[in-house]
Amino acid sequence: MRSPVASPVARVTQKGAQRLRRGNPWCYRTELMDPPHVRGPGQVVDVVDAQGNPVGQALYARASPLALRLLTREPSSACRVDDAFFESRLEAALSRRAVLSGRDAFRLVHGESDLLPGLLVDRFGQGLSVQTLSEGMDARKAQLAAALKRLTGAQVVVCRDDHSGRDFEQLPREKRLLAGEGSTRVRYHEGENAYEVDLLEDMKTGGFLDQVDNHLRAGELARGEALDTFSYHGGFALALARTCRNVLAVEQDAQAAARAAENARRNGRASVSVQQGNAFDVLRAFEKEGRRFDTVVLDPPAFAKRKEGLKTALRAYRELNLRAFKLLRAGGLLVTCSCSGKVTRQAFEEMVAEAAGDARRPVALLERRGAGMDHPPLVGLPETEYLKTDYYRVLA
Repeated sequence: MRSPVASPVARVTQKGAQRLRRGNPWCYRTELMDPPHVRGPGQVVDVVDAQGNPVGQALYARASPLALRLLTREPSSACRVDDAFFESRLEAALSRRAVLSGRDAFRLVHGESDLLPGLLVDRFGQGLSVQTLSEGMDARKAQLAAALKRLTGAQVVVCRDDHSGRDFEQLPREKRLLAGEGSTRVRYHEGENAYEVDLLEDMKTGGFLDQVDNHLRAGELARGEALDTFSYHGGFALALARTCRNVLAVEQDAQAAARAAENARRNGRASVSVQQGNAFDVLRAFEKEGRRFDTVVLDPPAFAKRKEGLKTALRAYRELNLRAFKLLRAGGLLVTCSCSGKVTRQAFEEMVAEAAGDARRPVALLERRGAGMDHPPLVGLPETEYLKTDYYRVLA
């Protein structure tokens, strides 16, 4: 159906058009030949190549270095991008999560991988947490929240746009209730363990749902005495408690450490103790004391959010993994993670190999894992495959 008003047109370079057609939905401002004349924030524009041939329709950002995010490969003459368009995309994303019907916490919308660029939606029990990473989605978040509440039956929908990614897009930071009423403190489950999270006050969107499957897998493989660093609310720690005699969870943030202890008590995990502290300092102190563990988990925050910080990040990862290898008993398990998108899997595994060599420990790689299936990477956009969670066995 043809829109009654002609859409603004953005002309991109041949290189930019080629990449869009091959599956990467991003076009940077440096590849924009003629910017569109838009009336307001987040407008949908027709994208054409240097010769004027249609490429599709995209969300346009007026200030961000990432100027265009492709929505559809159809021009406005063939596809109208309106409220019904976005709602149908939300419905499709929810349908793809039907295989997770036994869970009450998972990612409902994973941005570009659900053809909703710049939109992330996480479900925690009866609450939804929304992040908008683009001007286009930011301008529509009230509309999207209302549709999400209607489609899911959630009691509350909150906005968690208080993260650094907004700075790159030159968007203001904010967090607030978008739809519904009642408490933003909700409960959800990871396997048999119950957790509580405050969707407005806790980190990220409230929790780290991309690691849920890895929490559960660690609980299957781990044995003996376990150390979980950067524990946050105890996701790995509580999973480890199923098979380990004792689990020490280390978390620097006081509020998160208190929540981890509360979660352990709620689930009757008496073998889990929580220590507030900096993981780097704790690992060094344990090495000096001669402490040893059968399982160690390293799940730090993203050390490299920009390419410029890559070398520093790899040094930090190497330090953590070196200390962990020194603390592990023969036969022990290391679960080591990186959520830094700028750190490739190859670079990450080379760093682990160097750390093992420096520690003089022979190790075997048991499994390579990433985010769960509710966080699928988009083929053609390597930035969406950010999480590395690898499982190593120390042989001697």
